Amino acid sequence: MKVMVVGAGAQGGPCVSILAKDKDVSRILLADIDMDLVEKVIEKVGSDKVQGVWVDASDVASLKKVAKGVDVIINLTVTIFNPMIMQAALEVGAHYVDTSFGEPKLMDIRARENILRDIIEKRPIRFDEEYKSAGLTALVGCGSSPGVVNILARYACDKLDKVESIKIKLGRNIRKPKDEIVSAWSPTWSPFRALWGYAVEPTVYVDGQYKKFPIFSNYEVYAFPEPVGEIPLVTHQHQEPITLPHFIGKGMRYCDFKYTVDYQAGTLIKTGFAKMEPIRVKDVEVSPFDVLMALVKRPVNSFLEETEEAAGAPLKVVAGTSVDVKGSERGEDVEYKIFFPTFLYLTAEERLEIYKKFGASNVYVAAPVVVGAKMCVQGKTDRGVIAAECLNPLEFLKGMTDLGAPVKFREIQVREIRVN
Repeated sequence: MKVMVVGAGAQGGPCVSILAKDKDVSRILLADIDMDLVEKVIEKVGSDKVQGVWVDASDVASLKKVAKGVDVIINLTVTIFNPMIMQAALEVGAHYVDTSFGEPKLMDIRARENILRDIIEKRPIRFDEEYKSAGLTALVGCGSSPGVVNILARYACDKLDKVESIKIKLGRNIRKPKDEIVSAWSPTWSPFRALWGYAVEPTVYVDGQYKKFPIFSNYEVYAFPEPVGEIPLVTHQHQEPITLPHFIGKGMRYCDFKYTVDYQAGTLIKTGFAKMEPIRVKDVEVSPFDVLMALVKRPVNSFLEETEEAAGAPLKVVAGTSVDVKGSERGEDVEYKIFFPTFLYLTAEERLEIYKKFGASNVYVAAPVVVGAKMCVQGKTDRGVIAAECLNPLEFLKGMTDLGAPVKFREIQVREIRVN
């Protein structure tokens, strides 16, 4: 299997490290516009399977030039480049996989042409027919969330004859050092997308319709299993409430996604730092958003700087995801509650074990995208443009286990019992 990874950042490094250790992978092209970063990643991975190539992800011709002969392109860039990379993959005859998709920048996800808008407005999904005609798959949103979340939702839905609702909750418990009373806002992934997700009015599937809700609405404190514990949550913009009703169906009437309240991000947004329109400061026109993005620390070096000692250190963050699916089975009301560790670990020992396997511990997005890519190449996916919930959940979960990154989840079935 020959793979091209576009993007050498926070997930590109772990992805290449995983691929380099996979016996099914013979060649890896790591493509980015920043060749200095590419060389640093290659040096750390230390595998002769990996070759660095320069590419402009905004230019289809540039992408096609370096992608010839690969079986699959894994896109780990920001979503603004998705259409160009999808087009290039199609034209060179490669499968395509990403971890995030939809409107890349504007605060209205329906503002421009994108897959989420196509689904909401019940239009043909862009590139779908072209990929089907070419016998190829474009698998979108195959990371953690979206990704593993969608697959576990599908796993539960497959047990039901009819699905009433899917409720997704992702909780993060940040354990700050006692001497760090105040800290800077420092998201663990793209700062742009981290802020954007809170600043956009979230879409929820209600009574068979896609509806917008105010930001930071529908607050609740949810008790995740330990060690995550009680976490404040709000409705959050995410792909799952849009794609799950579309691809799973089964009469679904409700689907939402709630995420941990980020008080720092909320304060920045409410203060005005999510506004992209320039404001006048003395004699200068400046965008508040650009100022924030210039100041916030980037997580790009997390892979390069991680050591075995750091991987075994006490956890600063633990995270868990809950997927609650209600429906009916053989005429009886049934509810499935699924919980899994978002990062694929809940202890420092588990994190260290992952690091020793892959040379990186931050693999909770990269490992699923590798498994999705392998399923595409092996012919285990439908053709056309599909989301993660279109994959066979048991095949995917087996793939994660075979890769060395099993998804360990807790499943509870709730069934109403009547004794006459």
